[in-house]
Amino acid sequence: MTTTDLQTEKVSRRSLVWRQFKKNKPAVAGVVLVLAIGFVALFAPFLAGDVPIVVRKDGVLYLLPNIITYRGLVAENMYQNFDRWQPGPGEFAWRPPVPYSPLRQNLRERLEPPGRAHWLGTDDRGRDVLSRILWGTRISMSVGFIAVGIAVLIGIVLGALAGFYGGAVDALILRLIEIWICVPSFFLVITVMAFLEPSIVNIMVVIGLTGWPGIARLVRGEFLKQKQQEYAIAARASGLNDRRIIFRHLLPNALSPVFVSATFGVAGAILTESGLSFLGFGVPPPTASWGEILKQSQSYVDFAWWLVAFPGIAVFITVVSFNLVGDGLRDALDPRLRQ
Repeated sequence: MTTTDLQTEKVSRRSLVWRQFKKNKPAVAGVVLVLAIGFVALFAPFLAGDVPIVVRKDGVLYLLPNIITYRGLVAENMYQNFDRWQPGPGEFAWRPPVPYSPLRQNLRERLEPPGRAHWLGTDDRGRDVLSRILWGTRISMSVGFIAVGIAVLIGIVLGALAGFYGGAVDALILRLIEIWICVPSFFLVITVMAFLEPSIVNIMVVIGLTGWPGIARLVRGEFLKQKQQEYAIAARASGLNDRRIIFRHLLPNALSPVFVSATFGVAGAILTESGLSFLGFGVPPPTASWGEILKQSQSYVDFAWWLVAFPGIAVFITVVSFNLVGDGLRDALDPRLRQ
């Protein structure tokens, strides 16, 4: 089989997978929700905040919060000056749709129920819950993707080495995987976080370091199957070195189950971060995160129902969306599950 034939086969297989995926309506809905959540995470500063997005003052146009000025003028410390600034004649300010900072406290408005001023109510310090949920999306998505990225990187390397070389290397990595799987990952994360300073970076690293065994087993199984194929035998016979065979030939054909596992892993990482923040081991306050809002609700759950319902709904929708995408990818990539 020539290189052109292989490329044509890959293109046709991708088209088949995409057509099959589009038939799965829940999976398509999951993709739409994931894109919407990603949009919120990316543009949270423009959706919620007490600083205007665009300001025209003294004939100068300011784009906030990045403080980009035109006409060659430099703005210094304008972020603090514009948070309570009101436009005068000939001036204007374009504010975010939710005009509240996730960190701005107002004790006079503490624990207000959802209303016209605060659509999702306020917390025990008078902070707007909707603003904190929008900004908390950045924390959840960052933890999900970066933690899974670390796990995928470790799992691919160890799984590829085990599946390609076999023998003592395979046995050693398998024993390491078995030992790692025997320890419940969530309790392991809690134990490690108890000895570390609470921070978003530590959470990402710890979740990533505990999530690689499943991916390593998938990659190992795919390598054991792929290295027996004719193209892999031909690559070895042509004298290519091991690194080129692993990363150029075998790995691209072994990544399909990894994508599915990574999708489910993102949902699991988001849920883990929310659980850690709820237990007090997650993102330190006053940083806005869904788990931190749920933690605040423990003392007011009897009457401040909005502190439980809205961040819980955000976690639920995000986790379900990624799981729907994962189910759709699994069905589309597995010929046995295709309609």
